[in-house]
Amino acid sequence: MNRELAEKVANAVLYEGYMLYPYRPSAIKNRQRWTFGILYPPDYPEVSGGTERSTMHSECLLQTKADPRVGIRLRFLHRADQPVERSLEFEWDLKNSQARFEFHVLETEPVVTGEVSASTEQITDSVLKLTIDVANTTPLPPGALDRDSALLRSLLSAHTILTASGGEFVSLLDPPEQLQAAVKACTNIGNFPVLVGEPGEREMLLCSPILLYDYPQIAPESAGDFFDATEMDEMLTLRIMTLTDGEKDEMRLAGDHARNLLQRTEATAREQLARTHGVIRSLRPVSKL
Repeated sequence: MNRELAEKVANAVLYEGYMLYPYRPSAIKNRQRWTFGILYPPDYPEVSGGTERSTMHSECLLQTKADPRVGIRLRFLHRADQPVERSLEFEWDLKNSQARFEFHVLETEPVVTGEVSASTEQITDSVLKLTIDVANTTPLPPGALDRDSALLRSLLSAHTILTASGGEFVSLLDPPEQLQAAVKACTNIGNFPVLVGEPGEREMLLCSPILLYDYPQIAPESAGDFFDATEMDEMLTLRIMTLTDGEKDEMRLAGDHARNLLQRTEATAREQLARTHGVIRSLRPVSKL
């Protein structure tokens, strides 16, 4: 299985929406960030009110072989002074129809706590339905019920990567005919499970907070992440080059990722535009009228 390819896609998911053009903290759309895959503390009023979530619910199908096991990798950003990448791994032996894993992120303040719970349901002799729930269990201090306090204790851009041994995942977008009813019965809340890796491989599933297709890939012409939803590298490269000196200064002070994006664009804009302009992936005949 191509773990490197899956990792590139997962990293793009992790930072999707991290900062949007014009990449200045003072820009209105950057004053309230983290729009994808936020798991807030359960005490946050917007969670109890039903407008936000503290949990992520995933369901998928696994065609089993001998001794099936699933690795669950939970990834998210933890907002401290600067957002920090977090990656937690759990091993699930499917001989146990239920599993529960607690986690505590202690490296920075404030501490984030949560749990991953998993269960199986037999669909056929060789097919299991997997249910995986990720929950943020971090308490909020008394009186700290505002969004900024909640974000410091949230799982930002939360997603899971599931890796199977002794089995293969079933595509939820293009399942075999005999499993279409079982796939239709799968419920996913706050994520969209898709196959990742090389086309045809079925050992890895990305439960993404943004809608993707099976086997998503990063365009080889892309020089790096622009953090913008449905990003268009060529357009954003040109946009960055039109920023004023004052806007660029503010962008440099916005953090390492924004500063590196600016430096990369200023140093290689011509090369980036040459790689991306007019790229054609495939051709097909025009339909006959």
